[in-house]
Amino acid sequence: MTLRLYDTATRSVRDFVPREAGKVGIYLCGLTLQSPPHIGHLRSGVNYDVLRRWLRHSGHDITFIRNLTDIDDKILVKSLEQGRPFWAIAYENERVLEAAYRALNVLPPTYEPRATGHIPEMHELIAKLIAGGHAYPAGDGSGDVYFDVRSFPEYGELSGQRVDAMKTTEESLELGKRDPQDFALWKGAKPDEPADAYWPSPWGSGRPGWHIECSAMCWRYLGAEFDIHGGGLDLTFPHHENEIAQSRSAGLGFARYWVHHGLLNLGEAKMSKSLGNVIDLDHVQSIGVTPIELRYYMVAPHYRSRIDYSDESLREAAVAYRRIENFVQRAAERVGAGEPGELPPGFAAAMDDDLNTSAALAVLHEVLRDGNNALTGGDDAGTVAALAAVRAMLDILGLDPLDPAWTGGGAGEDLRATVDALVALALEQRAHARGRKDWAAADAVRDQLRRAGVVVEDTPQGPRWTIGEQH
Repeated sequence: MTLRLYDTATRSVRDFVPREAGKVGIYLCGLTLQSPPHIGHLRSGVNYDVLRRWLRHSGHDITFIRNLTDIDDKILVKSLEQGRPFWAIAYENERVLEAAYRALNVLPPTYEPRATGHIPEMHELIAKLIAGGHAYPAGDGSGDVYFDVRSFPEYGELSGQRVDAMKTTEESLELGKRDPQDFALWKGAKPDEPADAYWPSPWGSGRPGWHIECSAMCWRYLGAEFDIHGGGLDLTFPHHENEIAQSRSAGLGFARYWVHHGLLNLGEAKMSKSLGNVIDLDHVQSIGVTPIELRYYMVAPHYRSRIDYSDESLREAAVAYRRIENFVQRAAERVGAGEPGELPPGFAAAMDDDLNTSAALAVLHEVLRDGNNALTGGDDAGTVAALAAVRAMLDILGLDPLDPAWTGGGAGEDLRATVDALVALALEQRAHARGRKDWAAADAVRDQLRRAGVVVEDTPQGPRWTIGEQH
């Protein structure tokens, strides 16, 4: 089958045909680094990691670019509030983001460019736009340069908005603009902003606008035209709309497919740093959910669906994943870990259907049921086959508990190590009680563990434990 993706630009599911056979270029709008990431940001990384893994499995060579916005209005506000250099704030949050992605087994990008490293490319693009009549320096001496929205007739097609119907905000009424809907490509130096946040340019000392940053980095790493541009649904307008306008006006073919993921909401509003309603990785681990379980929670719904977060729904997803993990561990103890095998046709068909992970997981759970029956019935051949198929599917989703990325430590493993040590101590006490035939004490330890959500199973290889449904 051929992968079919929902393309925001055409509002339809289309067969994915790479620009160059066997090679795929993907650009994902990364994080603006004014503060640490919340799990809404991490959903973006996980969703596009699954897309990347599926394309790689399908035989494509992937160039995956995920940018970092390290100069931006919001970062400069933080710089002034905290009395710290803007670059120090950005770098500190970049390190936190990197650790969070590593904890969630998100593959590192081919390149992860920072906006501040691409000022020359931005200058070149802006010069092209001015020369082509699509941009103009402000006439008020501010040093600002604006894109002329009405010079691009297709403006608004991605988001379905019409220029004449767009709202006029206070910010859009700057004196240097010819039209309220024009947007900044270059922002002249302002006396009330940090003194180190500027670069020389043909239009005066200043800094880039947000939108030109991504266009310049796409151009630098993926060329004039590339396959997939991704990001959150909230970036469709104005960010992605503006990227299209400026890139195509500069003569670049730009993105062939636009893929947007749904938002992760907290209550009725999207999870947002500006609103202060955020859940981060530390909170998730504080309620006893591990990073691999959080990844399952993010992978289980279709990438275009909205997730309404609650601690309860996250814990339910964690329990569902533990059933998978429990089978993999028990089967590996019985027949050996082996290697991931062939994918069931139903799983592959679901993934080719616009990355329908929900349907793909339904196939996985069917195989899991058969595997548990084989394991319970002593059918080693059936157990081997089921384990190989389950691990193959989990590998695509980045959820194989036997993957060294999960078993080799790193961010998020400290909690598991602590739990391991505490449970091992309790099991040692239970073993001593059983050794002296104090069955009541042994049962008391087991009951205490069960109340804490730890289920102990006695096997020929000794006691093994899992975090069970009561946790």
